[in-house]
Amino acid sequence: MARSTITLDGTNPPDARLPLASLLALALAGFVTILTEALPAGLLPQISAGLGISEALAGQLVTIYAIGSLAAAIPLTAATQGMRRRPLLLMAIAGFAIASTVTALSGSYAVTMVARFLAGVSAGLLWALLAGYAARMVPEHQKGRAIAIAMVGTPLALSLGVPAGTFLGNLMGWRMCFGIMSALALALMVWVRIQVPDFAGQAVGKRLPLGRVFTMAGVRPVLFVVLAFVLAHNILYTYIAPFLAVVGMAERTGLVLLVFGVSSLLGIWAIGVLIDRHLRALMLMNTALFGLSALALSVAGAEPIVMYAAVAAWGIAFGGAATLLQTAIAKTARDAADVAQSMLVTAWNMAIAGGGIVGGVLLDYAGAVAFSPTLLVLLAATLVVVWAADQHGFPAARR
Repeated sequence: MARSTITLDGTNPPDARLPLASLLALALAGFVTILTEALPAGLLPQISAGLGISEALAGQLVTIYAIGSLAAAIPLTAATQGMRRRPLLLMAIAGFAIASTVTALSGSYAVTMVARFLAGVSAGLLWALLAGYAARMVPEHQKGRAIAIAMVGTPLALSLGVPAGTFLGNLMGWRMCFGIMSALALALMVWVRIQVPDFAGQAVGKRLPLGRVFTMAGVRPVLFVVLAFVLAHNILYTYIAPFLAVVGMAERTGLVLLVFGVSSLLGIWAIGVLIDRHLRALMLMNTALFGLSALALSVAGAEPIVMYAAVAAWGIAFGGAATLLQTAIAKTARDAADVAQSMLVTAWNMAIAGGGIVGGVLLDYAGAVAFSPTLLVLLAATLVVVWAADQHGFPAARR
């Protein structure tokens, strides 16, 4: 039913309904990507015992995945600009199926690491494709909502998928978990082949070099916001346990993360409803809300009610961030959206890595009390850049 709204030239008529079956296939692709990345974190003892390695080495299964994404996103996206989109999407998903199968069967740490690197490469390509793919399925006034639906797999994977995967791993073994991920990827390939429309790649004359895309008006402000906003998030999220220990709530870490996950789902729902008309206002509001959350954590974090309220506000602010930022760069870059998205993927992963590094330095030299002031500085810079980018990047709404 959903495919019937796509016209012969690959576009969607202005009055068409959203192609939900196609967009949900993209959402499941995002779910598979995030779950494949994060699953080892919940299964470190089992993987360590199964491969005969330390838990520290088992943790590098997550690191090598991120390295694969960082290394592949920009060059692979640039090299495949001319390929038709659906075969390229299927190739990326096939990479997950192969990598998860090898991981499930391998008894060698080295082979498993190679498989995880391949999964990361697939993730870098897939993340660069998703937002632009969703945007091409719908008319201009529906692009934000379409991207929001395509991105819903991310918070679902973090809030529900990873805990469920950890539970299944403890119940059935970690190899079975990766076997299930492989089967899920294969099923997704069938869904994509049946429901997701195909689009042509870019003609040679329309492809823009990386430098040209990077210097397009509005692209650099969006990338800066990605770095600053996501860095602020990851400093706090990566080291939430020691931060809570400072205020005497270490034993409530699981509950705090649950509050964050549930509120993130609320955030992405709200963004999906409002984004097409209020992208700039939403980005400003989310940044300010995150800043107020950081301030509350600093001033009165020892009060459990204040802590939960601040974490809920943080979750709402961050939940829709990926949708806002990917929509902003897709609308800014237009025909070069896939290349611009690959830059966003790279910036996002740099911010994730930076959160671990910067947060670790702060923790070692100043303690967790330094987190909130650092977050406030980063979010103030974010607010200034979003406010200034009122012509390109985060343009003011025009009647």
